[in-house]
Amino acid sequence: MTEKAGRRIYYGFIIAALGFLIQAIFWGTYRSFGLFFNPLLNEFGWTRAELAGAASAGWLIVGLMNFPAGATVDRFGPRITLTVCGSLFGLGYVLMSGVHGLWQVYVFYIIMAVGMSAADVVPLSTIARWFAQKRGTITGIAKVGTGIGMMAIPLIASRLIESEGWRTSYIVLGGVAIAALVLMAQLLKRDPASMGLQAYGARSAATGSKAPEEGIHLKQAVRTRQFRILCLAYVLITTVAEVVMMHAVPHAIDLGITSTAAAGMLSLIGATSIAARAAIGVLVDRLGSKKALLLCFIPQLSALVCLQFADSLSALYVFAVLYGLSHGGFFTLIAPIVAQLFGTVSHGALFGVIMAGNGVGGAIGPVLTGRAFDVLGSYRVPFIGLIVMGLTGLLLVASLTKTDYQIEVEARNRH
Repeated sequence: MTEKAGRRIYYGFIIAALGFLIQAIFWGTYRSFGLFFNPLLNEFGWTRAELAGAASAGWLIVGLMNFPAGATVDRFGPRITLTVCGSLFGLGYVLMSGVHGLWQVYVFYIIMAVGMSAADVVPLSTIARWFAQKRGTITGIAKVGTGIGMMAIPLIASRLIESEGWRTSYIVLGGVAIAALVLMAQLLKRDPASMGLQAYGARSAATGSKAPEEGIHLKQAVRTRQFRILCLAYVLITTVAEVVMMHAVPHAIDLGITSTAAAGMLSLIGATSIAARAAIGVLVDRLGSKKALLLCFIPQLSALVCLQFADSLSALYVFAVLYGLSHGGFFTLIAPIVAQLFGTVSHGALFGVIMAGNGVGGAIGPVLTGRAFDVLGSYRVPFIGLIVMGLTGLLLVASLTKTDYQIEVEARNRH
């Protein structure tokens, strides 16, 4: 690593800190939707499937827009991408304060979702370019921001809803998001070469070296068996995640638990995911992507089995702790795994393709779960389906093999 004369702090660490804050604001705000679920149902009388459909449509847009967002980061850099997306994200929330019809919920959540597409691809692809070594560790630290946001913002939102009402709460969350995200966007730099630096831990000593910008290009990578397996596994992982995050709070309320106590589940998932995010980043650097991914299925499947039998607040909190460990691990691993398997030359676009697939699963899962509840009057059957999806994802990851690029890099590092 080389630095310009007089520079005391490597700018990659500032990039990591910004990534932490960006993740906290995006994901903490986004994961607060479940808290607005019951107030909206009570005021307008919509069914759960109808309202969950808005979130599902939004999540589908989040996924599909990840590819153009990633390609934009590759070509134009993270500053422009985050400025536009951060503004749209906050605007969607502000507009929700004036909702009077179901169609408006769908339109405004689609606007929010277009902005949400930058939540992971901007900070994590940028970090992947700034760090040739310790990439997983730094990504894990940045993803701790997601856990902090998921722990703190739902509690703030819950208090706001209780004291000021859901409309004012949407205005506050949206306004803060716009101001913070647009400001931080101005400090982002696409890669170290843009500042006359090289990636942290890069072998080349040449200033501004492009050594980390290597790997498999988009068209070649999407044809590989490894990429298809990774995409499908994450579709299942994300489907489980979105069902849990959308329906866990309503399920708890159905069991007679207060909305504030139920909101504590989301905060507990966020809190326990913090340790998982930091730990899994270190593990992927030491154990490799496949072993790190397999480890995440242990708490996930344990949590889903627990959810089947949880009938009290304490049991649901046990579920939340276990699920938080898996959730934090799974979503921290995407960026470093893509870099480890395919390099960084098309990192943003490849990351976006995976997230686009996630959008499909994340969109279908919650609305089908809501529909199943409306028909069956219980979450029992769809929650069993989550276990099946978890087991299938485990088998897919177990079949994952190394790419030619990964083998080449490992051989080069041994010499």
